[in-house]
Amino acid sequence: MELYQLRGFAAVAELEHLTRAADKLHVSQPALSAQIKALEDELGVPLFERGAGGMHLTPAGKRLLPEAQAVIAAAKTLRNTAASLKGAVSGEVKVGTLADPDFVRLPALLAAAVERYPTLEIQLRHEMSGDAFDKVRNGTLDASFYYGSRTHPSVASIALRGFAYRIVAPAAWADRIAGANFHDIAVLPWIMTPPTSSHRALARDLFDQHGVEPATVVEADHEVVIRSLVVGGLGLALMREDVAAAMAEAGDVAIWDGTRLTTTLQFLVPRERIGEPAIQALLDIVHDVWPQAAMPRAA
Repeated sequence: MELYQLRGFAAVAELEHLTRAADKLHVSQPALSAQIKALEDELGVPLFERGAGGMHLTPAGKRLLPEAQAVIAAAKTLRNTAASLKGAVSGEVKVGTLADPDFVRLPALLAAAVERYPTLEIQLRHEMSGDAFDKVRNGTLDASFYYGSRTHPSVASIALRGFAYRIVAPAAWADRIAGANFHDIAVLPWIMTPPTSSHRALARDLFDQHGVEPATVVEADHEVVIRSLVVGGLGLALMREDVAAAMAEAGDVAIWDGTRLTTTLQFLVPRERIGEPAIQALLDIVHDVWPQAAMPRAA
């Protein structure tokens, strides 16, 4: 049997779906299906039950999966040890970043990377926060910044800082929102991020708590655009508290005092890849820039 067959077995077992596993492994669906069939033929037992709802482990598959994972882990340790013997960390890593580079200390992180790992190439990808989580999980991104509280066993998260969002309105609406309750606020026009964003999830939870829906929604996918739309008088929005306070002081927006929503800025990496030289280099850099952050452990 081949190591790539065991990786395919483990990926399909995790995702319970052939197409998603193929995407994660960057192979075609027919190729992965053939790998699984070849492994089943060699082992002499079926590993999956195939159905319309996906692929689920058979009793034999459940028994053999830990053995396969142990072989994969041993091979990973061998590669990491060999890589460490080479000395310098090199290669390319794709890192997701969010709308405000200063808030996530991106310039400091890149400066530390150039100083400590000059042969490591960091390719930045601007992402919506919710999409970033999914892309780290499926392997499209090697790491990413993320706002929110989603968890998954395959994703290791490093809490960097807590922060809050406030509800803001155009400055001209200050009298309309002063002393208003949430139902009064809800019937005004709202500006929202797309459904996949963590920002949208915060807003959705808030409306669900009150059992209401926003009256009119304008959708925008960038926080800078949202700020401009609020200042332009199009509606209310959630805005990071420090930004909202500065804009309110400048007379650009009005803050509704009725709520304050808290969340966390995190840095995500695939848990199974902790210990790989490039991923470990990213974690070292994050720790340089965020020294209070507790580093994650491998799976």
